[in-house]
Amino acid sequence: MSQAIRHTDLEGATLLNRGKVRDIYEVEGNLLLVTTDRVSAFDVVLPEGIPDKGRVLNSISGFWLRKTAGIVSNHLISDDVGEYPDALAPGKAVLEGRSMLVRKLSPVPFECVMRGFLYGSGWREYQREGGVCGIELPKGMQLAERFPESLFTPATKATEGHDINVSEEYMANELGRELTERLHRVSRDIYESGVEWAAERGIIIADTKFEFGLDEDGELHLIDEVLTPDSSRFWPADDYAPGRLQASFDKQYVRDYLDTLDWNKEPPPPHLPDRVVRGTTERYLSIYERLTGSPLPALRFSD
Repeated sequence: MSQAIRHTDLEGATLLNRGKVRDIYEVEGNLLLVTTDRVSAFDVVLPEGIPDKGRVLNSISGFWLRKTAGIVSNHLISDDVGEYPDALAPGKAVLEGRSMLVRKLSPVPFECVMRGFLYGSGWREYQREGGVCGIELPKGMQLAERFPESLFTPATKATEGHDINVSEEYMANELGRELTERLHRVSRDIYESGVEWAAERGIIIADTKFEFGLDEDGELHLIDEVLTPDSSRFWPADDYAPGRLQASFDKQYVRDYLDTLDWNKEPPPPHLPDRVVRGTTERYLSIYERLTGSPLPALRFSD
C-alpha cells in the first residue's frame, strides 16, 4: 500500500480551488484535476488519507469517460502525464494516475442524481414525505428496495454544507425545459449503461450523481468524476437484500465506522484507525479491479 497524498502544491500551474478531495489548477487555459487521497464524510474532511484512493477514483472516471463518450461528449483532454504541458513535468510523479487535463467549461449548477434503489437521503426523505424530490412513491417501501424504474432526482450544488434535493420541475424553472430534459435523458442513459456493465460483474450501482458543463456553443459535456465509489453507491450483488443496510465497496465503510462514535458530525473530525484506513483502501482497489477487469496499474514515475 502506497503512502497517502493529501495535499498537492504544483509548479507550472495556478491553484484555483482545493475541494474536499480534488485540487483544481489552471494550466494554459485548461484545467488540471488532481484527485488526492483525502476522504470526507458528512461533509467534513478527515485527518487521515486513504492510500491509492485518488488513483482509483481518477482511473475509474477515465474508464467511464471513454466508455460513455458515445452517449455524450466529455471534458477529458488527457490523463497521461506524458502528454501534459512541459510546465507540469516536475510534478509528474505526483500527478501520475491521479490527474486529468480537461477542458474549461461552464458548469451546470445542479447535480444530476440517478437512483435505482431507496437509500441514503432518498430513504430519509421518503420516511418524512412519502416520496423523493417531488416524486410520489408507493407506501410501505423498504430500505434499499429497488425502484420499478430508476429515478432522476436533481440537487443543487452547495459550495458549503449539504446539497439540497429538488424536483425536476424546479430544475426546469431554473435552467429551461429543453436543457433539463436533455440532462435527464443523458443521465439516465449513462446510469443504465453503467448499471448493465456493473451487473455483469456482480456489482449493483444503487445510485450515482453526474455533473455537466456547457461549452461556448452551448454543447453539453460530462464533467467531474463519473460512476466512482465517491459519487456512487456500489453494492456486491451476491449480498444484496432489501430491508437492511447494504455492504458496500465505497466510503460507506468509513461512514459506518464514524456512526459508532460519539461525534456530532462537525469539525474537528475524529481520527481513523489503521484498520479502517486499510479496509477502505482494499474496498477501493477491489471495485476498480472488478469493474475494469485489471488491477490498478503500477506507477512508472517516482520522486
